[in-house]
Amino acid sequence: MKRLLTLTVALMFVATGSFSSAAELKSGIEVGGRPGAYTVNDCTGPNAGKSLCYRCSYGGRPVVNIFAREMNSDVQDLIAQIDAKVGENRDQKMAAFVVHLTDDADTSNAALKKIADSKQIKNTPLTNFEGEAGPSSYNISKDADITVLMWVKGEVKVNHAMKKSDLSKDTINKIVKDTSKILN
Repeated sequence: MKRLLTLTVALMFVATGSFSSAAELKSGIEVGGRPGAYTVNDCTGPNAGKSLCYRCSYGGRPVVNIFAREMNSDVQDLIAQIDAKVGENRDQKMAAFVVHLTDDADTSNAALKKIADSKQIKNTPLTNFEGEAGPSSYNISKDADITVLMWVKGEVKVNHAMKKSDLSKDTINKIVKDTSKILN
C-alpha cells in the first residue's frame, strides 16, 4: 500500500509538471520591468561605427531587443522576420535592434555586416556589446543563447529566453506573433 501511495504521488507531480528535471530558462528583464540605458557598438544601422544607446534613442516606441551569443542561421532568420515586421509597422514607429554578445568586437562587426547584406536587413541595426555577460542591469543568463525582449512605453511586455537548440521555425513564428503585444 505504501508503494502504491508513493507511486501515485510521484505520478501526480509528473502529470502536473510540478516536478520537472529542467527549470524554465529565465534571462533578461522580467515582464513588467523597465529596461535601462546601455551602450552598444552600432555595426550596420544608421549610426554604424558609433557607440550609442538604442534604448535611449527609441524612447517610448514599441521595441524588440534581441540578444544573441551566436549568429547562426536560425538567429539570422529570426532577425530577418523581425526586420520585416518593423518595416510593416513603420506607422506605429516600431523599432528593433540586435545585440551580439561577444568578446571579439572586431570579428563580430565584420560578421554582422555580412549578415545584414545577405539577409537584406534594412530596419534593424545589428550591434555588438563587448562582453558575453551583456549589460548588467538586463540580467542576461549565461545559459541563454538567445534572449528576446519587447517593450513599449518603457515597460517590458514580452520576454523569451532559450538555448539555440530551442529556436525553431515554430518558436520564431511565436516570437514574431508576440510583437502584437507591443503594437496598438
